[in-house]
Amino acid sequence: MRRLFPVTYETADGKGYEGREASPEGREWSLDELADAYAYPPEAGRAPWLRANMVSTLDGAAQHDGRSQPISCDTDMRIFGTLRALADVVVVGAETVRLEGYRPARAREAFAERRKAAGQGPAPQIAVISASLDLDFGLPLFTDPLVPTLLLTGASAPAERVAAARAAGVEVLIAGDGAAVEPDRAVAALGERGLRRLLTEGGPRMLGQFVAGGVLDELCLTVSPMLTAGDAQRIAGGSALAVPERFELASLLEEDGFLFSRYARQRGGHQPLPWAARRHSAE
Repeated sequence: MRRLFPVTYETADGKGYEGREASPEGREWSLDELADAYAYPPEAGRAPWLRANMVSTLDGAAQHDGRSQPISCDTDMRIFGTLRALADVVVVGAETVRLEGYRPARAREAFAERRKAAGQGPAPQIAVISASLDLDFGLPLFTDPLVPTLLLTGASAPAERVAAARAAGVEVLIAGDGAAVEPDRAVAALGERGLRRLLTEGGPRMLGQFVAGGVLDELCLTVSPMLTAGDAQRIAGGSALAVPERFELASLLEEDGFLFSRYARQRGGHQPLPWAARRHSAE
């Protein structure tokens, strides 16, 4: 793993994390180093901060054969696990739950002390967004989570499906006046429960709604050195913004041709966000 941006005195003089020599091709980062590199900004302690984690091929495909795993890699999955371990709640769309076979988040010993120090429970909650509630409430995600799974839906969602969810022990939160969930209300509802470090893993339709709703604060995007062609979805779908929204680069890592980027909502000016310039970096 190499840090390409921001450049610090460690990367500039060829030194790695804590002054260790960096090999030309880089080395595998520890989970602590990844957690430092992907720490939530201070703002997340005061108000909800919504971070998205997605992967895309060079030609813009977010999936291959309907799944993201074929365009991912081992380091991408380590970052995926790290981002989960840092979050209070993982927000996911119902279609992704069905396609990816979502399971409950698990406690990981490597992050136990970090989560305890941050006032977090042993594992993040999973919050599923669905208008139709067309979900199998017998899945382990709903029946056997370490921490309760949440379900966000609209006020006019099918009453029988709401009842089925609650009968299965799922807590249902209303975040919209119609059947659909309103992005700003979803973020607010989670924030009101003290869940401020938000992570969404898709799918593309839901991410598009967060973008259109103006509530996305940060995008962690892995660019896979692959081409797929075809008509796979992009990382975000749905209606286009009237005016493109500018995000700024916060950090960029590289390994084996994969680029691991972080972009945050532009706050003005051209300097990297202060929380992105971590003193500890590695090559």
